[in-house]
Amino acid sequence: MLPWKRAFGPLAALLLAVSAATTAPAVAATPTAPPTAVTAPALAPASGTAAAASSGWNDFSCKPSTAHPRPVVLVHGTFANSVDNWLGLAPYLVNRGYCVFSLDYGQLPGVPFFNGLGPIDKSAEQLSAYVDRVLAATGAPKADIVGHSQGGMMPRYYLKFLGGAQKVNALVGLAPDNHGTTLLGLTKLLPHFPGAEDLLNENTPGLADQIAGSPFLTKLNAGGDTVPGVKYTVIATRYDQVVTPYRSQFLTGPDVRNVTLQDLCAVNLSEHLAIGLIDRIAFHEVANALDPGRATPTTCASVIG
Repeated sequence: MLPWKRAFGPLAALLLAVSAATTAPAVAATPTAPPTAVTAPALAPASGTAAAASSGWNDFSCKPSTAHPRPVVLVHGTFANSVDNWLGLAPYLVNRGYCVFSLDYGQLPGVPFFNGLGPIDKSAEQLSAYVDRVLAATGAPKADIVGHSQGGMMPRYYLKFLGGAQKVNALVGLAPDNHGTTLLGLTKLLPHFPGAEDLLNENTPGLADQIAGSPFLTKLNAGGDTVPGVKYTVIATRYDQVVTPYRSQFLTGPDVRNVTLQDLCAVNLSEHLAIGLIDRIAFHEVANALDPGRATPTTCASVIG
C-alpha cells in the first residue's frame, strides 16, 4: 500500500472527529452542559433493530443451546452502530447456533447513527445494563463479548471496574485499541492546532479517551491488562491503519491469546475496518475463541468455512 493511502484512513478519521465536534449543535449551543452527558437511553433500540432481529440476532426469545450455552454480545466500534458493524459477523455466529445480541452506546446529542463518541466510562455503564438485560432474557449465568475497535477495548472497563468479570466468560477483541492509538502519529499534530485538543475533549470525549496516554487509558491499564476469571483473545492485522502500532492492541496477562491474522493466512490484506466487517478468517478465529473445545485450525481456506 502506498504511504499516502496508508495515511488517508487515519487522516480522514481525525478530520471526521473534528467535523463531528464542530457540527454537534446540541453540545455547542449549551456550553454549560457537562461533556459526559449521554442523552440516548442505554437500551434504546437502533434504527435497524427490527432488521437485525429478522436476520436472527437481537432476538430476545433466543435460548442458548447446550452446545453454545452463553449468549454473545457484540460491541461496535467508534462511528459505528449496533447493526452496520455486524452485518457480517452476527449472521455468521447465528448460523453456527449462537444467540447473538448487539447494542448501541456512546451516543451524542444531535449526532444520529454514528455512535461510540461519548465518554467511554459512561459507555461501559451502558454495556453493563445491556449485558444484564441479555442474561435476564436468556437465563444464562454468563455472556461472551465480541467487540471491534473501541468495542474490543471498552468492555475491559466494564470487566475491571463495573463488576463485569462475574458475568462474562470471554472477551474477544477485533483490532481493539487496548493501549490507545497515535493514528500513525497524527494525534501528535494536535498541539500545533490551538484549541483542537480541547475541541475533541469537550465535544467527542470518546475519541479523546482513545488517544494513547489519555487519562482514561492510564486508569484502564494501571495494575495490569486483565482481570481474573475472564478469557481474552485479541485478533489484529498488520495492516491496521487506525490503531497503530498494531501490536499495541495485544494484551499481557493470564488467559490471553494474541493473534495476528497474517500468521494464519499470509495473504490476508484486511485493514482496520475489514477485520470487523467482512473478514471470514477473523470470524473463524472469533468462533474458535468462543468455543475453544471445538476449535479448528484457521487458514486461508477459512474464508469458505
